[in-house]
This record gives sequence, C-alpha cells and structure tokens, in this order.
Amino acid sequence: MSNPNTKNKNNLRADAAFVLYQILEQGKSARECLPAMQAKHMDQDKAWLQEMVFGVLRQLPILQYWLRLLLENPLKNKFKVAEHLILLGFYQIAFSRVSQHAAVSETVEACKPLKIDAMKGLVNAILRNFIRQDMQDNKPDDAQILSGLPKWLYKKLNLAYPDQLDDIIQQIESKAPLWLRVNTKNISHPDFLIALTQHAIEYSLSPLHAEAVILSKGADIISLPGFVQGWFAVQDGAAQLAAHYLAPQANERILDCCAAPGGKTSHILELADNLELIALEIDSQRMTRVAENLERLGHSAQLVVGDASRPTDWWDGQQFDRILLDAPCSATGIIRRHPDIKWLRKAKDIDALVLIQQQILDAMWLLLKPGGVLLYATCSILAEENHQQIDDFLARTTDAKLDPEFKHDAIHCGQQILPGNQQMDGFYYCRLLKSAQINV
Repeated sequence: MSNPNTKNKNNLRADAAFVLYQILEQGKSARECLPAMQAKHMDQDKAWLQEMVFGVLRQLPILQYWLRLLLENPLKNKFKVAEHLILLGFYQIAFSRVSQHAAVSETVEACKPLKIDAMKGLVNAILRNFIRQDMQDNKPDDAQILSGLPKWLYKKLNLAYPDQLDDIIQQIESKAPLWLRVNTKNISHPDFLIALTQHAIEYSLSPLHAEAVILSKGADIISLPGFVQGWFAVQDGAAQLAAHYLAPQANERILDCCAAPGGKTSHILELADNLELIALEIDSQRMTRVAENLERLGHSAQLVVGDASRPTDWWDGQQFDRILLDAPCSATGIIRRHPDIKWLRKAKDIDALVLIQQQILDAMWLLLKPGGVLLYATCSILAEENHQQIDDFLARTTDAKLDPEFKHDAIHCGQQILPGNQQMDGFYYCRLLKSAQINV
C-alpha cells in the first residue's frame, strides 16, 4: 500500500504545476485558479502551494533559460504541463529548502496525477542532469533574465528609472508585508493595538498612516482579532493614502469610480460623516465583494454597476463634489503581491489601457461640480499611465488644473510611489481641481 503522505505530496506538486500551466499557457490569473487548488489541501499545504507557484513566477526567466539548455524540443499538447512540472523542480532545487532527492523523486511521481506517466523518464533525466551539472550556478550574463522580469517590462523600467532599477527589481521580487487599516468607526487605533498584543501578534507602525498597522508576519486574516466585528480592513499603505488625498468633507456627494474591492470606499466613509457616496464598478461579481466588505465593516453606500466611460447609462445627472478615479491599469506597482501580473500583462496591453484611462478621465470630469476635486490614481509605475496621462489631460481640458501640492517637479506632475517605498506598493496619485468658473 502506498504512503498517503507521499501521495499527497505528489498531488501537491501536480496541482502546483497545473496552476502554473493555467497561468502561463491559458492566461488565467492566480486569483482564478490558485484558490480552487488550495481548497483541496490542508492549511500548511495551501501555503506551500502558493509559495511554490509564486516562486516559479518570480524566477521564471532563469528557470526557462535552464529549461532551454536541457530540453531539446518544446513539449506539446497534453504533455506541455510537464514543462511546468520541470520548472517547479528547478525552483525547488535552486531556490527552496526542499532536498534534492525529494525535489526529483516527488516531482517525477507528480506525473501520475497529471496523467502524463509517459513523461516520467524525461522529467527524471532533466532534473538529474540539472543537479549533476550544478545548473543553479550556471547563470547567463543577461540583466533581463536575472531581473525576473519579461523583456518588455525590463526595458520600460530601465528607461524610466535607470538609477533606481536595481532597487525596483529587488522590491518587485520580494514578499510584500501585510498592511491593515483600522476602522476607527468601530475601534480606536490604540485599542486595536492592545488587542493584537493580547494575541501575541507582532506589528509595526507607519509614520505616514494614522490608521495603519503592519504585521511582522503573514496571518490568517479571518482569525485576527476583530475580523467579524469589522475592526480592520486589509489595505496596503499606498492604497490607504487615497481617501486622505481625496479629503472628503461632511455632507458631500462623492463618487468612488472603479471601486472594487471596496477598501477605498470604506476608508472614505470612515473619514467624514453624512456622505452621499456612490461606489461604481463595471463587474457585478466584483461589486459583490464591495458589498461584503462594506457590510463587515458596518458601512453603507449606494452601489452602482456600470461602465465609467459611459455615464449616460447609469448617472442621475447630479454632479459630484469629489471623485476618486482609481483607474484600470497595468498593475505593475503590485507585482510583488501578484507575480502572475508580469506574465499575464503584455506590452501591447499598455496602449489599450491608456486609451481606457483617457476615456474614463474625460467622462468623469463632466460629472464633477465646478470647484470640485478629482483624484486620479493607479497601481502602476509606468509613465504613460501616470504623469504622461495627466499631462495630456491638462493640455486638452481648459477648466482643469493641477493641485499645487501634487507638482512633483519641473517635469512631472503627481506623486509616484515606487514599490518598497516606506514598505508600500507602487502607486501613483494626482489631484486635479475643476475651475469654479462656469463656462457658458
């Protein structure tokens, strides 16, 4: 009789390989396919599964370089998944604490649950050659491959940030800290810190964020004190700046555009009373997430499913005092949290995203009252989505001006946060003011 623990390890590696296959060959996001695989395993194995999948995605260029050296011809059809199994084996040998023997034997045995038994000999031979030749020490003199980034993104970042590139790469490839935002409508910041201390949960604070807590270690969110009671939301420090930059005032009418998953929506509601807040989201499933988060935190807002670039389909004709436009973007600022972004996003996608951002910006401006404020935000670090987008908008919009506080320097407008700055994700903000003069 086979050892059930061994069988589970084989299935775990097979599941990791299949998740990688879905991401890299089928273009699915990790959010789509990873949780379904994790649901089949115990908590400890869930963490291992994510660590392996994310690890391969972070180191993919060098893993593929080694694969090209050892695999004569690419595999096809149902056997293609074996390539991803081999990449996983390489990662375990070169970058993880898994023993070489286990990395080889259990990776080979994972062929069975993947229904590619015919590949066992090939997988075994390639992994053993990898070890025999000390391939992990065979690294090319190619900065792009060593960066862990796709060629198009490496070139863009090298051009935009030549002096900061090494640090950006290091931050992108690192694990992001877990940020919480205390919901001060339900508990004070000091009282929440007391609760964490009572549960022996280590944390640090940020000098930039009044409501923030940074956990020293990863944690099961729902087991943290006060989850059910709505004492906190999970929100990176960069995203926590949005509501403060928007600066809502009591009794205002505010639009949170592209609102999912609702972190910024709830934060706005926590900073001012008696708001008429409308949360807009194009995806009804993502809007369900907004509703769930608001309910847990004890907030309410008007939820509208609609396309931000087509306000005539959903807008009631009443203009807004303030608009938060968290625009659809490349998400290049949050790769450290979602390493699959590097491989799902393509160079050709950027021009399409820039056009969508432009369309939404123009549409939202018409919904803003004279004298109103629009905060433009992205989780991108690409210039064309950020300061170049705002430069173009200001050039074509006569009643728009840049808030002087968001004049970055003589050339760039807005605030560009790079990954790792004050432990935050990469983000961009720019606050725009609409002229109080009504053009007739």
